[in-house]
Amino acid sequence: MMKNLLMSLFAMSLLASVPAPAAEMPAPDALAKSVTEDVLVVLRSDKDIQAGDVRKVVDLVEKRVLPHFNFVRMTRLAVGVNWRQASPEQQKSLVNEFRTLLVHTYAATFVAYRNQTIDIRPLRMDAKDTEVVVKSQINQPGGKPLTVDYRMEKTDAGWKVYDVVVADLSLVQNYRGSFETEVRKGGIDGLIKALVDKNKRLASGQTQAAKK
Repeated sequence: MMKNLLMSLFAMSLLASVPAPAAEMPAPDALAKSVTEDVLVVLRSDKDIQAGDVRKVVDLVEKRVLPHFNFVRMTRLAVGVNWRQASPEQQKSLVNEFRTLLVHTYAATFVAYRNQTIDIRPLRMDAKDTEVVVKSQINQPGGKPLTVDYRMEKTDAGWKVYDVVVADLSLVQNYRGSFETEVRKGGIDGLIKALVDKNKRLASGQTQAAKK
């Protein structure tokens, strides 16, 4: 499960690009294909990232990945019906902590990259479509191919990822179960605390790994 989740996050990270005006916005599949090639070049050539330089990896995630996700929608979907219980300030905290959680996960995924390749499948869409599903396949050396579907929405700032489905498993639904458990135990504040604690553990673990 965790391996597939990490691979899905790796694949999603390859969708990052510089936002373009709506009139110049490329089709989602074309965007994914061109950016995939650019990012793979970085991962294959950057010796610091390959050596586990956490600060450089996080910088790559911040610049290439995070601007191209709708974290508010992703968090709302992951929290589910409990989202309505949260105050505006709690919702802001949930989004920030979920964003941080994905930063840590991406960092681990980038360091673990081992020459995987990505095939983006052609997309059929209407010019009026504002939400699409981009399908792809991750080819893993010595392993079975992994299918990944990206749920994306069209915004004024470009196409944004709001969910990813790996072998029929939705990223936001996968988190929803654990989030519901935390809310039942301690309410919205309990979920926020659980995310804060998890992010601290992940940050500490990555720092220790970088020192080795």
